[in-house]
Amino acid sequence: MCNLSGAARFILSIVILIVLSSFGFGQKPAALEYGPVVTAYLGYLSNEQEVVDDRASRKEITAAYYRRNSNRIHALREMAIRLVRQSGNDYVPELEAVTVDEFGTIFEHPPHPAALRATEVFGNKFRFLGSVHSGETFYLFARLDPYEQAELIQRSSKSAASIGGARNGQNMSETSTRTRRVVPK
Repeated sequence: MCNLSGAARFILSIVILIVLSSFGFGQKPAALEYGPVVTAYLGYLSNEQEVVDDRASRKEITAAYYRRNSNRIHALREMAIRLVRQSGNDYVPELEAVTVDEFGTIFEHPPHPAALRATEVFGNKFRFLGSVHSGETFYLFARLDPYEQAELIQRSSKSAASIGGARNGQNMSETSTRTRRVVPK
Protein backbone atom coordinates (compact mmCIF):
# COMPACT_ATOMS: atom_id res chain seq x y z
CA MET A 1 0.00 0.00 0.00
CA CYS A 2 1.38 3.42 -0.79
CA ASN A 3 2.23 5.82 1.99
CA LEU A 4 0.41 9.15 1.73
CA SER A 5 1.16 12.17 3.84
CA GLY A 6 -1.55 13.55 6.14
CA ALA A 7 -2.37 16.44 3.79
CA ALA A 8 -2.64 14.11 0.79
CA ARG A 9 -4.96 11.76 2.72
CA PHE A 10 -7.09 14.71 3.75
CA ILE A 11 -7.40 15.97 0.16
CA LEU A 12 -8.16 12.45 -1.10
CA SER A 13 -10.88 11.99 1.52
CA ILE A 14 -12.44 15.35 0.57
CA VAL A 15 -12.47 14.35 -3.11
CA ILE A 16 -14.09 10.99 -2.27
CA LEU A 17 -16.75 12.72 -0.16
CA ILE A 18 -17.54 15.17 -2.95
CA VAL A 19 -17.84 12.40 -5.54
CA LEU A 20 -20.05 10.23 -3.30
CA SER A 21 -22.27 13.15 -2.27
CA SER A 22 -22.80 14.17 -5.90
CA PHE A 23 -24.42 10.79 -6.53
CA GLY A 24 -26.87 11.40 -3.68
CA PHE A 25 -27.78 14.93 -4.82
CA GLY A 26 -28.22 13.91 -8.46
CA GLN A 27 -30.92 11.37 -7.66
CA LYS A 28 -34.59 12.19 -7.55
CA PRO A 29 -36.86 10.72 -4.90
CA ALA A 30 -38.76 7.70 -6.26
CA ALA A 31 -42.12 9.52 -5.89
CA LEU A 32 -41.01 12.25 -8.31
CA GLU A 33 -39.79 10.02 -11.13
CA TYR A 34 -41.86 10.15 -14.29
CA GLY A 35 -41.65 8.68 -17.75
CA PRO A 36 -39.84 10.41 -20.60
CA VAL A 37 -42.91 12.25 -21.92
CA VAL A 38 -43.87 13.77 -18.58
CA THR A 39 -40.24 14.52 -17.76
CA ALA A 40 -39.89 16.34 -21.08
CA TYR A 41 -43.08 18.33 -20.44
CA LEU A 42 -41.91 19.34 -16.96
CA GLY A 43 -38.55 20.31 -18.48
CA TYR A 44 -40.39 22.42 -21.06
CA LEU A 45 -42.23 24.22 -18.25
CA SER A 46 -38.93 24.82 -16.43
CA ASN A 47 -37.50 26.31 -19.62
CA GLU A 48 -40.56 28.54 -19.98
CA GLN A 49 -40.06 29.75 -16.41
CA GLU A 50 -36.41 30.53 -17.18
CA VAL A 51 -37.48 32.60 -20.19
CA VAL A 52 -39.98 34.54 -18.09
CA ASP A 53 -37.35 35.04 -15.36
CA ASP A 54 -34.82 36.24 -17.93
CA ARG A 55 -37.27 38.70 -19.49
CA ALA A 56 -38.15 40.01 -16.03
CA SER A 57 -34.47 40.46 -15.12
CA ARG A 58 -34.01 42.54 -18.28
CA LYS A 59 -37.11 44.55 -17.39
CA GLU A 60 -38.78 43.58 -20.69
CA ILE A 61 -42.04 42.68 -18.94
CA THR A 62 -44.11 44.17 -16.15
CA ALA A 63 -44.30 42.69 -12.68
CA ALA A 64 -47.97 41.80 -13.24
CA TYR A 65 -47.13 39.97 -16.49
CA TYR A 66 -44.32 38.10 -14.72
CA ARG A 67 -46.57 37.07 -11.82
CA ARG A 68 -49.39 35.87 -14.07
CA ASN A 69 -47.13 33.83 -16.33
CA SER A 70 -45.19 32.33 -13.43
CA ASN A 71 -48.50 31.39 -11.79
CA ARG A 72 -49.75 29.94 -15.10
CA ILE A 73 -46.62 27.78 -15.42
CA HIS A 74 -47.10 26.61 -11.83
CA ALA A 75 -50.75 25.73 -12.55
CA LEU A 76 -49.77 23.78 -15.70
CA ARG A 77 -47.12 21.86 -13.74
CA GLU A 78 -49.58 21.05 -10.97
CA MET A 79 -52.23 19.81 -13.41
CA ALA A 80 -49.75 17.71 -15.41
CA ILE A 81 -48.56 15.98 -12.24
CA ARG A 82 -52.17 15.49 -11.08
CA LEU A 83 -53.14 13.90 -14.41
CA VAL A 84 -50.16 11.54 -14.38
CA ARG A 85 -50.79 10.47 -10.79
CA GLN A 86 -54.48 9.84 -11.53
CA SER A 87 -53.97 7.91 -14.76
CA GLY A 88 -50.56 6.34 -14.22
CA ASN A 89 -49.83 7.03 -17.90
CA ASP A 90 -46.76 8.74 -19.26
CA TYR A 91 -48.91 11.16 -21.24
CA VAL A 92 -49.79 14.84 -20.92
CA PRO A 93 -52.39 16.32 -23.29
CA GLU A 94 -51.93 19.79 -24.71
CA LEU A 95 -52.97 21.95 -21.77
CA GLU A 96 -54.40 25.46 -21.71
CA ALA A 97 -54.47 27.40 -18.43
CA VAL A 98 -56.62 30.53 -18.57
CA THR A 99 -58.15 32.95 -16.12
CA VAL A 100 -61.77 34.05 -16.38
CA ASP A 101 -60.80 37.23 -18.24
CA GLU A 102 -58.88 35.13 -20.81
CA PHE A 103 -61.76 32.75 -21.69
CA GLY A 104 -62.38 34.75 -24.87
CA THR A 105 -58.92 33.76 -26.16
CA ILE A 106 -59.88 30.10 -26.52
CA PHE A 107 -63.68 30.17 -26.72
CA GLU A 108 -65.93 31.80 -29.26
CA HIS A 109 -68.75 31.73 -26.71
CA PRO A 110 -67.07 31.58 -23.28
CA PRO A 111 -68.77 29.38 -20.67
CA HIS A 112 -69.63 30.70 -17.22
CA PRO A 113 -66.99 29.47 -14.71
CA ALA A 114 -69.60 28.36 -12.18
CA ALA A 115 -71.16 26.08 -14.81
CA LEU A 116 -67.91 24.21 -15.58
CA ARG A 117 -67.95 20.49 -14.78
CA ALA A 118 -64.90 18.20 -14.88
CA THR A 119 -64.53 16.24 -18.16
CA GLU A 120 -67.12 18.44 -19.90
CA VAL A 121 -66.25 19.14 -23.55
CA PHE A 122 -66.62 22.63 -25.05
CA GLY A 123 -66.91 23.38 -28.76
CA ASN A 124 -65.59 19.91 -29.67
CA LYS A 125 -62.12 21.32 -28.89
CA PHE A 126 -61.48 21.44 -25.14
CA ARG A 127 -62.15 19.19 -22.17
CA PHE A 128 -62.35 20.95 -18.80
CA LEU A 129 -59.98 19.31 -16.32
CA GLY A 130 -60.35 21.48 -13.26
CA SER A 131 -59.08 24.65 -11.70
CA VAL A 132 -55.87 25.42 -9.87
CA HIS A 133 -55.42 28.34 -7.53
CA SER A 134 -51.92 29.69 -8.05
CA GLY A 135 -51.96 33.35 -7.11
CA GLU A 136 -55.24 33.55 -9.02
CA THR A 137 -57.59 30.88 -10.27
CA PHE A 138 -56.60 29.20 -13.53
CA TYR A 139 -59.06 27.00 -15.38
CA LEU A 140 -57.28 24.14 -17.11
CA PHE A 141 -58.47 22.61 -20.34
CA ALA A 142 -57.03 19.77 -22.42
CA ARG A 143 -57.14 20.34 -26.15
CA LEU A 144 -58.76 17.32 -27.75
CA ASP A 145 -56.63 15.52 -30.29
CA PRO A 146 -57.88 15.52 -33.92
CA TYR A 147 -59.27 11.98 -33.59
CA GLU A 148 -61.36 12.87 -30.54
CA GLN A 149 -62.58 16.03 -32.28
CA ALA A 150 -63.57 14.11 -35.41
CA GLU A 151 -65.41 11.49 -33.35
CA LEU A 152 -67.35 14.14 -31.42
CA ILE A 153 -68.24 16.00 -34.62
CA GLN A 154 -69.36 12.77 -36.27
CA ARG A 155 -71.47 11.81 -33.25
CA SER A 156 -73.09 15.23 -33.04
CA SER A 157 -73.84 15.30 -36.79
CA LYS A 158 -75.42 11.82 -36.59
CA SER A 159 -77.60 12.83 -33.67
CA ALA A 160 -78.54 16.10 -35.40
CA ALA A 161 -79.41 14.19 -38.59
CA SER A 162 -81.56 11.70 -36.71
CA ILE A 163 -83.35 14.50 -34.84
CA GLY A 164 -83.80 16.59 -38.01
CA GLY A 165 -84.97 13.57 -40.01
CA ALA A 166 -87.46 12.56 -37.34
CA ARG A 167 -88.79 16.11 -37.19
CA ASN A 168 -89.45 16.19 -40.92
CA GLY A 169 -91.02 12.73 -41.01
CA GLN A 170 -87.94 11.21 -42.71
CA ASN A 171 -86.02 8.23 -41.51
CA MET A 172 -82.21 8.07 -41.67
CA SER A 173 -82.14 6.46 -45.12
CA GLU A 174 -84.26 9.27 -46.56
CA THR A 175 -82.25 12.24 -45.33
CA SER A 176 -81.64 14.78 -48.02
CA THR A 177 -78.23 15.23 -49.56
CA ARG A 178 -76.73 18.20 -51.28
CA THR A 179 -77.02 18.11 -55.05
CA ARG A 180 -73.87 17.49 -56.98
CA ARG A 181 -72.31 20.55 -58.55
CA VAL A 182 -71.55 20.13 -62.24
CA VAL A 183 -68.49 21.93 -63.53
CA PRO A 184 -68.66 22.89 -67.24
CA LYS A 185 -65.95 21.37 -69.43
